[in-house]
Amino acid sequence: MKKTTGMDRKVTQKWRPATQAVRGGTWRSDHGETSEAMFLTSGYSYDDAQTVADRFAGEAEGMTYSRLQNPTVAMLEERIALIEGAESCRAQASGMAAMTAALLCQLSTGDHCVSARAAFGSCRWLVDNLLPRFGIETTVIDSADNAAWEAAIRPNTRVFFFETPANPTLDIVDLQFVCDLARARGITTVVDNAFATPVLQRPMEFGADVVAYSATKMMDGQGRVLAGAICSSKRWIDEVLMPFQRNTGPALSAFNAWVVLKGLETLDLRAHRQSANAVALGRFMEKRIDAAGGHMLHPGLSSHPRHKLAMQQMDATGPIFAFDVGTRERAFALLDALELIDISNNIGDAKTLMCHPASTTHANMGDEARGEMGVTDGLIRINVGLEDIADLTEDMDRALAAAGI
Repeated sequence: MKKTTGMDRKVTQKWRPATQAVRGGTWRSDHGETSEAMFLTSGYSYDDAQTVADRFAGEAEGMTYSRLQNPTVAMLEERIALIEGAESCRAQASGMAAMTAALLCQLSTGDHCVSARAAFGSCRWLVDNLLPRFGIETTVIDSADNAAWEAAIRPNTRVFFFETPANPTLDIVDLQFVCDLARARGITTVVDNAFATPVLQRPMEFGADVVAYSATKMMDGQGRVLAGAICSSKRWIDEVLMPFQRNTGPALSAFNAWVVLKGLETLDLRAHRQSANAVALGRFMEKRIDAAGGHMLHPGLSSHPRHKLAMQQMDATGPIFAFDVGTRERAFALLDALELIDISNNIGDAKTLMCHPASTTHANMGDEARGEMGVTDGLIRINVGLEDIADLTEDMDRALAAAGI
């Protein structure tokens, strides 16, 4: 394998994200293939014993085992790092593998983590249940309250962990404020950027230390595979993350890496088109939802309390928003009346998908935790896809009417 002619990292770093998403990190064999090759191998052979000894000692470049390195996975890691503007990236088996690794690789008994209360259900489970099992203290705060971040800091605080926009309530965190505060106090910021992707928001430009992804979502973009990624400085990846990853094994398969590589080629186009569709659909729905006593949670609309901040931090506000219709019965009636839009708990897909978080993605959190973060029985989350906006509007119009909205 060799890097494509002209694909030196000094060259690729000059490219803009849309170009990097198509060409960044490409390796080619002597065959000169234009599509990235898929290396379905668990191990590697060596010319001599000294070569393998040098590789395992870290004194020579080359692959040793696909739990640690794989050419197809390495291409994906380099491409995501380039899009992100990060020095390094390590791919993970899933989004939750990425979130778990990003936290556990750096937290120990006696440490303290401050987390946003609005988060994906499994991320809240990590904070509320898993970390405390290992003697790691956690504090959950309203991430939209800047003062709450500073008030939560203790002498043993090591990590700030948050998602923006947040799943499913679309809370927006002030990236510059929180990252500056963390940097001043020697705290590592871990940002879940799955809703936005680096095409729409680059947290490292605001000072974030670690950016984690469910690449299952927008990066794949077509609901095909599970994948995750963690981006940071080369030193942090090599010294903090790699010992954990090497010995716990949340490795991404070569096949899944290849699929995500193909997804990245259209990420810029999809993210912006889906964002535009989401704003158009949200505007159509807003008056109806408000008139029925509900409310919209859409950072792309001026009614969102942090709309201006979202527009400052993001190139576009993404394909996902939520709205509250008051009751579970009304939410289910709306979902059951859909003809085009699918009921599904996935997000980031090119198809429009809707779900009821209280009974799906956040069902295991319990009533108290859901209430704390605003996941009500009337809340519906929607991922707006690439369908014609007129067809989406007609389907939503019909479903709203069926629910009495």
